[in-house]
Amino acid sequence: MAKIKLGVFGLWRGGSFLDIINAQDDAEVYAICDKDEDKLNAAAARLPEHVLKFTNFDEFIECGMDGVLLCNYFHQHAEFAIRAMERGIHVFSECTSGATLRDCVLLCEAVERTGCKYMIAENYPFSPALLEMERLNREGTLGRILYAEGEYNHTATKEDLRGLTPGEYHWRGWMPRTYYVTHALGPLMHITKQMPVKVNAFAVHSDVLEEYDDFRHNYDALAMMNCITDDGALFRFTGCTAMCSPSGYRICGEFGGAETGRTLGSKVNVTYHSWTTPEGKPQSETYAPESHAEAAKTGHGGGDYWMVRNFVDYIVNDVEPFFNVYRGCAMSAVGILAWRSCMEDGKTYYIPDFTNPEERNKVRDDVLTPFPNENGNVTLPCAIGKKMNPRK
Repeated sequence: MAKIKLGVFGLWRGGSFLDIINAQDDAEVYAICDKDEDKLNAAAARLPEHVLKFTNFDEFIECGMDGVLLCNYFHQHAEFAIRAMERGIHVFSECTSGATLRDCVLLCEAVERTGCKYMIAENYPFSPALLEMERLNREGTLGRILYAEGEYNHTATKEDLRGLTPGEYHWRGWMPRTYYVTHALGPLMHITKQMPVKVNAFAVHSDVLEEYDDFRHNYDALAMMNCITDDGALFRFTGCTAMCSPSGYRICGEFGGAETGRTLGSKVNVTYHSWTTPEGKPQSETYAPESHAEAAKTGHGGGDYWMVRNFVDYIVNDVEPFFNVYRGCAMSAVGILAWRSCMEDGKTYYIPDFTNPEERNKVRDDVLTPFPNENGNVTLPCAIGKKMNPRK
């Protein structure tokens, strides 16, 4: 059987996937694209000579590929995904589905109109520990999940942040703390198979981060979000935070719970009530789940391997991944609407059901965004400002 031809757009992050793709029996890197010729040439040096190179996206998607891995700027995935699908190309979107609610609407409609396959490559749920938590929940011994926590903490030095924020209008310098929600909320959705229905949130300002105002404008250290799900559970989670504690995840059911991260590292702790402990199991135990041999060689706890494998299986075998366009857009909408909640003293917002055309129509014209255009114009602030008075 001929291998499917995959293109990779954006080689700063996309470069992480090149070797993984070429290690598959049924897929190959067919073309690469980046506006930065140094990144393009560095990636090409790792690949066979026949791989096509482009600096222009429109030329890139005319080259005959079957699917594309979008690894471009955080807030620009929807536009490029739609352009690819309109040419019959399947899409792997490495970051958030859309930066506005209108993006999410148009993206869902493009999937439905073109019949192309689309997936969000949210890799955190596919580490061994989080896959083990998904298995525990699926087996049912924890009971119905009532509560879950997800914290994604990613700190960096000022010098590292400067390197990650090239240019005055780069997205990292303008992203509110709720928007990068996939690494915190995504695992909770995957473990429980529950969908967020409504959200509220609060953000906390940092004087230390405000010292970085020569190149960054998002001075909040964190935002904490609360979602009620379609099964009535409460999820509490962050976006991308600047806190010192490690990332961590927890699920609490009627009979028991499980957690990983924080002080546990890559291990999982499972604990039951004394009166609900399954026969033959300890009331509490901590252990390290086994890793998949090939996945363990790749980044993000093996998640990068599973993302590529999911995409290939989706194209070749029609095995739909969990994070389809509707779940991807729901995650994006949580981050978008949670930020509005932060600016409105914790107001609760309902998450649109993107499978429903009537609900999509309600937000079709919603283009509010904290990300600047080429002229530096925004329609939302990206931080809450100085310390908020809690008594107001």
